[in-house]
Amino acid sequence: MPPEDPFAQLLIKLRKQAGLTQDKLADVVNTVAGRPTMTRREISRYENGKNIPSNYTVVNIAVACGSPPEELKKEAAAARARRRKLKAGAEEDENDVNRRRFHELIGSAAVAAAAEPWERLAQFMSRGSKLDDEAVAVLIDSAEQLHVSEHNLTAVQLRGRVESHLDAITAALPRAGQHERALLIAAGETAALAGWVAWDLGDRASARAYYKVTADCAKQSGHPPLRALALAYASYGSSTPAKAADLLSQAAQDVRGHGNATAAAWIHGRHAEECANTDDEGGALRSVERAQLLYDFADYTAEQSWIRFMTPGRMDSLVLSVYGQLGHKAIHATAESAVARLGDDLPESGVVVLGDLSAALLKGGDVDQGVYVAHRFVAAAEARPNTMGRARAQLIARRLPSGEHELAAYLRRLAA
Repeated sequence: MPPEDPFAQLLIKLRKQAGLTQDKLADVVNTVAGRPTMTRREISRYENGKNIPSNYTVVNIAVACGSPPEELKKEAAAARARRRKLKAGAEEDENDVNRRRFHELIGSAAVAAAAEPWERLAQFMSRGSKLDDEAVAVLIDSAEQLHVSEHNLTAVQLRGRVESHLDAITAALPRAGQHERALLIAAGETAALAGWVAWDLGDRASARAYYKVTADCAKQSGHPPLRALALAYASYGSSTPAKAADLLSQAAQDVRGHGNATAAAWIHGRHAEECANTDDEGGALRSVERAQLLYDFADYTAEQSWIRFMTPGRMDSLVLSVYGQLGHKAIHATAESAVARLGDDLPESGVVVLGDLSAALLKGGDVDQGVYVAHRFVAAAEARPNTMGRARAQLIARRLPSGEHELAAYLRRLAA
């Protein structure tokens, strides 16, 4: 089989997208499989078209790369078909045998029957065994990279990768041993991101289930910031602003202390938003002042990976959101500061930042700049459609001047 075979090329692509060398991929496949049978040489043979892995191995490779297994399985099946056609006396197809092996690997019948990733994780969490340092490091690093990639991938693009990585951690947890706490934290962070993605896609039931698993991981690992993450994400889906504010008040208790300044700034900023939504001006201003103070001592690039989205621009957008809701006199000066911070190169992926900035500029009376940013917001929202973007589109449409009826109508369609 030539090296340009579609299966071999897809395997190389997935490995490189995951940032893995052939050695690292072999290590992670062994972690997923629970047995040290894969080698760098074997990965090389797959990528050179000399061998085709079984479906059992294909699934493990896909999980190790953080990719849904369907496409890789399809290409592997096609590669086998081509090989059978070229060779007389084709070998027995391994699909049925390997499917049985895969289910044996997963474990008990109850776990094999679990339909959803959070169910599989929940059933594995209490079990323990041994796992080597390097394999744990790869799994934790991959979980962190997923949070970073959330900044430039849509929810649709991210969902399969997050769920596949959650499966990889789930399979590794029974062998975690001394690494159980670190792996539980990574599992909780991954589950929280899966919940956020599900919420973004309108799947509220799955989001709630993922957040519950995140909270369970926080409890078992004794890591309060993880519970804060679950509560803060869950606050976006609360039925009322008052309930959201209660969740955020609880979350704030879990991010007190060194290394949590950025997370605390985000949570207090969100609390300010929800207080503003209930017309609690005093509470909103106290929370936003607390968020700004904390952010002065924060380093969003060096703290938890799940808080990397809290750039200075996002901090500005939280403040603008609060001031816009309150009609606060500082809105105009804050909007000008935010525009200056962003400069001419407004971020195409910053849907929330651009939405809050446009709404604040319009509220503060800077119509020309507000309309300009609204057009940039539209481009970003089209590139990355999401629930928060739709809410901002509706708000901007309400604040546009009457002369911008075409833009307003477009934003309403975007919001719908």
